[in-house]
Amino acid sequence: MKSQLNKKIIERYSRQIILKDIGILGQKKILSSRVLIIGAGGLGSPVIEFLSRAGVGSLGIVDDDKVSLSNLHRQGLYNTSDIGRFKVEIAENKIKKINPNTKVTIYKIRLSNNNFKKIINNYDYVVDGSDNFETKFLINDFCLKFKKILVTGAISKFDGHIFTFNFKDKKIPCLRCFFQESNISDDLLNCESEGILGTIAGIVGTIQANEVLKKILNIGIGLDGYIFILDLLNLNFRKVKLKKRKSCICK
Repeated sequence: MKSQLNKKIIERYSRQIILKDIGILGQKKILSSRVLIIGAGGLGSPVIEFLSRAGVGSLGIVDDDKVSLSNLHRQGLYNTSDIGRFKVEIAENKIKKINPNTKVTIYKIRLSNNNFKKIINNYDYVVDGSDNFETKFLINDFCLKFKKILVTGAISKFDGHIFTFNFKDKKIPCLRCFFQESNISDDLLNCESEGILGTIAGIVGTIQANEVLKKILNIGIGLDGYIFILDLLNLNFRKVKLKKRKSCICK
């Protein structure tokens, strides 16, 4: 990152640069940050858009899915004309139009134990916008192993859940401390069977993007070791501390 920001860069980000918690130094941190986003759907769409608008220097996007008609009510990156096209390809083109300064790398794959290691080492922050627990546990385990900062989101019906795990801190619990594989079902995250109000995805994804930016800037109070629970039907919000399980892999 150059020591001086040019006039166009300063003008582009001027409304956040003037915030006393950000300034020029904070903007440089954002511009040099590297964030991996897993899932370019309901949660990933607002994360991708807001992080690129904020000036994140390098974005990686993982998704092997194509846009379908039923995606459009909650996945703001896509239009009717995008149906049948790969989400990551559309996302890449949208980012180039939003912010050509952001480097974008797309991974048109489904994550697995075999390919994740090659990807994750290129990034400092990981955002989980996946919609199944197999992928969520895989992301959790690799971020734990490689000491990454992970922001996880989950949505269903009118509800949202957000976790932040700073695995640089050995005292922090992990996703497996809260969810145990033996008694968890993907039905909890299945929009097809459970349903989802489109705005819920936008709100939760936006909060995830906000948590990532706070981590990059090292400002504010985060969610390390907590779950943020949103009941958006009744406007009830709770922040609950997670406990580290003695038998968990993160012990």
